[in-house]
Amino acid sequence: MSRRHLLLAGLALLALWQGVAMLVRQPVLPPPTEVGVALWQEIRNGSLGGHFLASLWRVVASTLLAIFTAAPVGLILGQSRRLNAFFAPVIYLLYPIPKVVFVPVVLLFLGIGDLSKIVVIFLILFFQILVLVRDQAAGLRPELILSVRSLGAGRLALFRFVYLPASLPAILTALRQSIGTAVAVLYVAELFATQKGLGYYIYLNGSALLNYPAMYAGVVAMSVLGLGLYFLVDGMEKRWCRWQTAA
Repeated sequence: MSRRHLLLAGLALLALWQGVAMLVRQPVLPPPTEVGVALWQEIRNGSLGGHFLASLWRVVASTLLAIFTAAPVGLILGQSRRLNAFFAPVIYLLYPIPKVVFVPVVLLFLGIGDLSKIVVIFLILFFQILVLVRDQAAGLRPELILSVRSLGAGRLALFRFVYLPASLPAILTALRQSIGTAVAVLYVAELFATQKGLGYYIYLNGSALLNYPAMYAGVVAMSVLGLGLYFLVDGMEKRWCRWQTAA
């Protein structure tokens, strides 16, 4: 998708927003021009920046933690039929459960700090990456593995030069699919007993202060956070998986 198409889509959404705001004529839905002014003011006074950085840290930390734990586990399960058969029923039961239901439980056990919010997002990303990487590793053609083994490659070399490169697209696909859910759960997690984060900022301005332009400025900032992460993953896929994008 070209930048021109993205720009046109963004302008169309802004025009739709402006039209609906003109029809509704309610303070709860300010026009995008008013929200843009509020967004600039909140950035200038530093109020929105601190909340944005707090949310960004939580998402990035949970994403890195999920990659470095779920990807190796998925590769191991994909290589070993015995281990996969043992753990598959557990994964099958846990994977479909919406991880947002664990927010109160995690908060009770880990408190109201950053750790609880990182763990909640980690749970979402972990199972997404684990399942996709496992299936990708298990679906590798046997002749490819045999040809590499015939050159004297051991298990570590297979892991590094065959399973990991072959599973990299699955890891990035899982991240792309999970970003929207992770940001949504981040909003829910930041509503509980915290004073930092975009979720808290949106709730404070919308429900307590009734400052609707600032509330929508927070929504825009959270949207930018999700879109930025999505485009980052998309760029990594184009850079690291060129054979796939070319195909």
